[in-house]
Amino acid sequence: MGYFAFDDVSAHTLFQIISKRYEQGAMILTSNKSKFEWGKIFDDDLLATAMLDRIVHHSTTFNIKGESCRLREKVKAGIQPAKMR
Repeated sequence: MGYFAFDDVSAHTLFQIISKRYEQGAMILTSNKSKFEWGKIFDDDLLATAMLDRIVHHSTTFNIKGESCRLREKVKAGIQPAKMR
């Protein structure tokens, strides 16, 4: 999550899914944004806080840093990746 911003309906739908799954079973979520930036993703700090409250309550969080695997493979293959803006 974080590559694109969510519209209002999508953000509230995701919140409903997370709320229904809360304490029912496992969820795996990935994001290229820190939890502090989720208010921007959903354009609603309150909604993002409520989602994160449910997500992190019983969670284990992994913060993976480093070079992109896809970019590393392109460089290894000699393919020049497009420049980031």
